Amino acid sequence: MIEKNWQTTKPTIRERSKHMFNNDLFSDVKFVVRGGRNGESESKQVIPAHKFVLSISSPVFEAMFYGELAETTDSIELPDCEYDSLLELFRYMYSDEVILSGSSVMGVLYLAKKYMVPSLADKCTEYLQENLDPSNVFSILPSAQKYEEKNLVDRCWKVIDKHTEEAVKSDGFATIEKSLLEAVVVRNTLSIKEVNLFKAVNLWAANACERQGLTTDGEIKRRILGESIVKGIRFPVMKQDEFANVVIDSKILTPEEVFAFFKYYSSALKSPLEFSESLRSGFHDDNIYRCGRFQYVSGNGWGYGSGVADRIDFTVDKDIMLHGLCLFGSENNDYSVSLTIKETSSHLAGTFSSEVLQHANGNYYGFEILFDSTVECKKNTKYEIEALISGPMSWVGSGGLSAVVCSGVTFTFTDIANITHTNGTSVRSGQFPEILFSVQP
Repeated sequence: MIEKNWQTTKPTIRERSKHMFNNDLFSDVKFVVRGGRNGESESKQVIPAHKFVLSISSPVFEAMFYGELAETTDSIELPDCEYDSLLELFRYMYSDEVILSGSSVMGVLYLAKKYMVPSLADKCTEYLQENLDPSNVFSILPSAQKYEEKNLVDRCWKVIDKHTEEAVKSDGFATIEKSLLEAVVVRNTLSIKEVNLFKAVNLWAANACERQGLTTDGEIKRRILGESIVKGIRFPVMKQDEFANVVIDSKILTPEEVFAFFKYYSSALKSPLEFSESLRSGFHDDNIYRCGRFQYVSGNGWGYGSGVADRIDFTVDKDIMLHGLCLFGSENNDYSVSLTIKETSSHLAGTFSSEVLQHANGNYYGFEILFDSTVECKKNTKYEIEALISGPMSWVGSGGLSAVVCSGVTFTFTDIANITHTNGTSVRSGQFPEILFSVQP
């Protein structure tokens, strides 16, 4: 029953428009969409609407109802959307409100893109970002890529990088497209033991075999995966028992490759392997230690306008492997860095995003830089760290110590000989808060 004089109780246009939502009153078009499922047949539901309201909210609906090829029927069937998703699209058009849930948000995002309602698309991506976690990241990322939502895509990759172990165990990972699987496997910034990444890839291949009705043997799994994915696994960084107990049983590698790996483990291999021998930069092995050289860290006190590199010298009293180091940054900022370890000629350049890092004397904003290959540093040999940094003011360390003992290794820091050739970093203050290393066996 229609309430008499209902307009008098709703003083604003927003209230009156909201009253018309999903209401047959004055409706001049109806949408027929998929609803729930009754047995084996799919039910259909009807949503009444008003051409004028839809048209002032969407250029697509404007063309549909008032364009040269306007619809003349008053009933439109939409086979590509669910009832709940279309209802939320209309709710937003009538009231600027939307009720999102994990089960409906992807459908609403699809409709917001299809009918060109960018403000609603923004609300959907904000909802997804706020509710993003390792359990759903592989369900969200494909849609974010499809709809070219760059910020959401970037956020997904950050979750994958930081929580790789959890993410690849999620239900969504088991059904991702092969192209996305390849993008994951070749990514250097994952934080996962290589053997666990291989287990996830092997399970993905087994599931793909089952979906295609194929036998799940090693040769077929390898054919489904393709050489780019198989060669993207860094088998050489696995421990020998991991390789023997997990990789060999999968039968994905050829007998010749398995034989080459056993020669590699016994140091008898003469020719190089076709697989990367470097740890992924996001993975920190239990045997990688952090040497912090500052007693205090504080915010936004170090600048980079001079175009001169920050530099510091160090020596160690034991042979070590240098995996990388940490640099100071600032909240939500990126830095361009050209990093060199002199005496070894190791060089790395790139752009890095700041995040909160843990330090023995307080958290700080900064970023880790790990070398593609570890750098061997001999005892009692002087090495110079040089970093040419471009970016906004960063955090800074103070109260630096000239000698620091970390995990049984003594690091001795010294200022470079000519202080005019540095941005200001010294033993006492400046950049290079932590060194990441392991001890030579």
